[in-house]
Amino acid sequence: MKAVTWQGKRDVRVDTVPDPKLLKANDAIVRVTSSGICGSDLHLYEVMGPFMTPGDVLGHEPMGVVEEVGSTVRHIKPGDRVVIPFNISCGECTMCARGLQSQCETTQVKRYGKGASLFGYTKLYGQVPGGQAEYVRVPQAQYGPIPVPHDGPDDRYVYLSDVLPTAWQAVQYADVPPDGSVAVFGLGPIGQFSARVARHLGASTVIGIDRVPERLARARQYGATPLDLREHGKRIGDAIRDLTDGYGADSVIDAVGMEAHGAPVAGLAQQLTGWLPTALSQPMMKYASIDRLSALYAAIDAVRRGGCISCSGVYGGQLDPIPMMDLFDKQVTVRMGQANVRRWVDDIMPLLRQTSDPLGVEDFSTHRLPLDDAPKAYEMFQHKTDHAMKILLQPGTRAGHEPIAEAM
Repeated sequence: MKAVTWQGKRDVRVDTVPDPKLLKANDAIVRVTSSGICGSDLHLYEVMGPFMTPGDVLGHEPMGVVEEVGSTVRHIKPGDRVVIPFNISCGECTMCARGLQSQCETTQVKRYGKGASLFGYTKLYGQVPGGQAEYVRVPQAQYGPIPVPHDGPDDRYVYLSDVLPTAWQAVQYADVPPDGSVAVFGLGPIGQFSARVARHLGASTVIGIDRVPERLARARQYGATPLDLREHGKRIGDAIRDLTDGYGADSVIDAVGMEAHGAPVAGLAQQLTGWLPTALSQPMMKYASIDRLSALYAAIDAVRRGGCISCSGVYGGQLDPIPMMDLFDKQVTVRMGQANVRRWVDDIMPLLRQTSDPLGVEDFSTHRLPLDDAPKAYEMFQHKTDHAMKILLQPGTRAGHEPIAEAM
């Protein structure tokens, strides 16, 4: 089969790799019909290479059609249409029972002291072959895959794999008070959906912060007040206080993470780490300060006293300087973590079934490209060219984006 493989820094390729097979009784094989490129994939493209191996299959946002199931898989069968959560969880351990599927005790990568295994990610998270491929083997398939209706385009459901649960959790963790205010830093896919979910769940004031005009315009379409970082710069906290009676936002969502703009020293550290030999770069990634913290610093400034910061953006450093005095003095609550996908599915699914499409999922992707175009898609997404914000790779389509007819 064809699959998108990591070969080195800024080097992804579409290669022919062995077809996946059932290895355990609770496995499934899924034929992929759509698979998103995530901002976290860009961490592999740029920063996290020290924990990658050439040939690793990428992708953790797939959906498709079940081809085979193991003998203990009961809730799905061949022919079913499913979305595959990015974290691999068993549904039975203590962590899963608490709704913390991202900490699943069955799939934890204990060698590196990490939580649940992830599809298409690094050694730190299990190095499980991902879903930017024609087929994917799904471990823990007795629990993980989410059955979805056969009708409707993939765009209606594919974001259940990661983007929507991550945004939903970001808003829940932000603890926005009834009719309260929330500021969302970063209007990529997670930030866009966070703003929409916050509005849907009752926030009276949603403020979206970014520096890309198209992203600001999109947030405005769904009721957010956009603030352009190019205009406000380091005074973004003052602009947010101006919109919230001088207090600051009740809640702030950091949907940016470690690759924020405006931190040249940390940015240089990331670049150097990515180019170092593995023996040097792995310890630096694990124990040094390699995050760009501009968005987090701005969030701490912008939140009101007694407010809450929710971090959905990924951070990776150990020795990052955090302004603990400010957090303590303002009595700020901070919550963060990988999304517990299955925890939120029952809340989100009814919205996806509505023909009115209240979260705007069907027109959310900016590009749908054949799997063969993955190298171009990664470069486009990295540099935000051609207004790229969310790219779906679709095995079974040719250049020109026309579906390939099913074999008779």
